[in-house]
Amino acid sequence: MTRPIAARRTWIFAPGADEAALRRAAEAGPDVLIQDLEDFTPPQLKAQARRLCRPIAEACRASGVIPAVRLNPLEHVGHDDLAAAMRAGIGVILLAKTAGPEQVAALDRQIARHERDLGLAIGATEIVPNVETAAALVRITAMAEASPRVTAMLLASEDLAADIGVGRTPGSEELAYARSRFLFECVAAGVLAIDCPYTFSRREDVDRDLDFALARGFKAKALVDPAQVAPVAARLTPSDEQMRAALRLIATFEQARDRGVTPAELDGHRIEVPSYKAALRLLDRAAVLGVTIPAAL
Repeated sequence: MTRPIAARRTWIFAPGADEAALRRAAEAGPDVLIQDLEDFTPPQLKAQARRLCRPIAEACRASGVIPAVRLNPLEHVGHDDLAAAMRAGIGVILLAKTAGPEQVAALDRQIARHERDLGLAIGATEIVPNVETAAALVRITAMAEASPRVTAMLLASEDLAADIGVGRTPGSEELAYARSRFLFECVAAGVLAIDCPYTFSRREDVDRDLDFALARGFKAKALVDPAQVAPVAARLTPSDEQMRAALRLIATFEQARDRGVTPAELDGHRIEVPSYKAALRLLDRAAVLGVTIPAAL
């Protein structure tokens, strides 16, 4: 891939058979463009969508965007989706409605077969299961362990709400527990947690939804609106203010440590080792994202 998994902040879905929409989404500059061959593509247009896999993947690569495809489950028409994606050289495969590890393992085997037949690097294709039910939410570790190809998981919003029997609201309170648990499960499993797409359009609601995600530690967000790509990416990127604060905390902690003074204090607050390590992680993330870190204070 052109970008490590930790640096993929924005994952945008676009209808699989709508070439204009796919190109608009790519032009918005997401980290990953997901050509959706599942719910966003009606049955009569799926063949047309598969034919678009190659040209859309080429357009993505030309603009520095990682191309991805979301497949229908293999037990439906997913085999045809996978064949089209693999022929197009798409290296990130999202599996819709993943129910458990057996589906992940089956997809792993099919991908390996295509890699061998097409002369592709064995093991290079990634799997991103989509968690869309309560049953899948509690099996994240098992799904991650089912294949070394699993690098991330994506949480659905509309399907998950339907599965647990609640309606969607602009505040998304109905998904608060599921989103928090999803993040914890993914961290424990060692995979990137991609927060669910926000399907309302008012800017203040979008900002509030992202506030929730950031406060809990999400580093990646699914999207459906190209207009949200730039602001969401900005919020998921360390700002100059955050980096300067981190540099100041690190300098204060290290100076106190070198003098044998513990605990260090900054602006009346104790600086414990976890806070110091969090500041170091923030700068590491900035480096992964290619952000210029300000000069040390």
